[in-house]
Amino acid sequence: MKTIVKSFTVTQNLTAQAIGSGGLPVLATPAMIAAMENAAMLLAAEEIEPGNTTVGVKIDADHIKASPIGAVITVKAELISMEGRKFEFEIEAYEGETMIGKAKHTRVSVNAERFMAKLEK
Repeated sequence: MKTIVKSFTVTQNLTAQAIGSGGLPVLATPAMIAAMENAAMLLAAEEIEPGNTTVGVKIDADHIKASPIGAVITVKAELISMEGRKFEFEIEAYEGETMIGKAKHTRVSVNAERFMAKLEK
């Protein structure tokens, strides 16, 4: 199916130390997961109707290897299935040729206006 590839550089504000998920100046797991979700969201956006968006409902991620400040991380998301409003992804993150993370992720298409209106009740 479809894939998307995005890259980013590990900066101080993306470290476990800065985010508060750990005490070391390495890429934070929540930052890696956010990059993975972003890639999946952008890929799903190509498949949904105007006025809709997708929301993440599940992610099962492994952070395999630490990455220092300055490392360039490449995230590759692959849309592996679409069933109704449900999108399934397999995502990998690399520092160079080395895999640093992988995930399975589920997103669901929603009407943005109706979704936000439910929060106002």
